Amino acid sequence: MPELPEVETVRRGLHALILGKKISATSNDNPKSFPNTQTDVNVFLIGASITDIRRRAKVLMIDLSTDYSLVVHLKMTGQLVYVGSDARFGAGHPNDSLVNTLPDKSTRVSLQFDDGSMLFFNDQRKFGWVRLMPTLEIPNLPFMQKVGPEPLEPDFTAQQFAQRFSRRARTNIKAALLDQSVIAGVGNIYADEALWGARVHPQRLVGSLTDAEFSLLYSQLREVMNLSIEKGGSSNRNYVNAEGKRGSYMDFARVFRREGLPCPRCGTTIEKSRVAGRGTHTCPTCQVA
Repeated sequence: MPELPEVETVRRGLHALILGKKISATSNDNPKSFPNTQTDVNVFLIGASITDIRRRAKVLMIDLSTDYSLVVHLKMTGQLVYVGSDARFGAGHPNDSLVNTLPDKSTRVSLQFDDGSMLFFNDQRKFGWVRLMPTLEIPNLPFMQKVGPEPLEPDFTAQQFAQRFSRRARTNIKAALLDQSVIAGVGNIYADEALWGARVHPQRLVGSLTDAEFSLLYSQLREVMNLSIEKGGSSNRNYVNAEGKRGSYMDFARVFRREGLPCPRCGTTIEKSRVAGRGTHTCPTCQVA
């Protein structure tokens, strides 16, 4: 599943490509991928123009001039591929659908714009979805009501960050970081990278962290996630950016998937273990349990 930087990379790319375009037709092959009534599609989607593309945690929202939105979750193997007369841009799972003729056997939803360009939602495993709903109702979705604050928002402070963990005192810090109800959009890669940067072992209980450690963890998390967005995401395996290029953040990772290699800070061999049910990378010297 993509993490916040990957989805933000998709959002920024598509914002430059489809903003203002008018939808003239749509088709779908699977009600699970497109759980919308034909009446709603006819009234609120066909003929609508795209007014904005937003992100909340790992979910994309394509706002429409009808005051409805397409809420998109790529899940494991989803793609969004834009095809125009002079450009083709893909975002998502890097299989051949990014470059092959579309629609293909993985295409679940197709949107045609009035200038003839297309936006395809492809999903091999059919876990992702595109839901049409009133824009004002999006905050009422169960996920939206439970998800924590965005870690990269300018007004999200280090003090607020620490307060989000106050009810998780007996939970290990990595599990708490991965809990989307605490902080939005943090996944395995960025949890490992931020904890290494803050010199905090992922098995440490939340209640054992000092104010100074929380402050450093806050700054490290924001630093690695912003770097990933700058580099196009950590997409050397599952995701590519909106120009069909694989993200390059993994070239700059300090510990993630670097087990057996020297720690870039102290030279100790990086170890891999399992914490919070996830593969976890740590330096046994820099991060003491």
